[in-house]
Amino acid sequence: MENENKKFYLSEFTCFDGEFDITFNIIDVNFHYQRITVAITRAGKITQDTFDLARDNDGKLFFEYGKFFENKISLDDFEEVK
Repeated sequence: MENENKKFYLSEFTCFDGEFDITFNIIDVNFHYQRITVAITRAGKITQDTFDLARDNDGKLFFEYGKFFENKISLDDFEEVK
């Protein structure tokens, strides 16, 4: 499980929310409790938040983000930062 965690550590995903680009960096993935902690950069501000992980119909892990949790962000969308 530790190797799985290292695989995701600081991986990055960027999306556009209609106003700003939002960058997510994975800080921690807890597979036991099915939670992910990410650093979120939006409009020059950095915050940290923890979200519950869920699985889609294909078995891929994702978390929901947004004011009404309207965005599904898959862990498969994250890329290693070089």
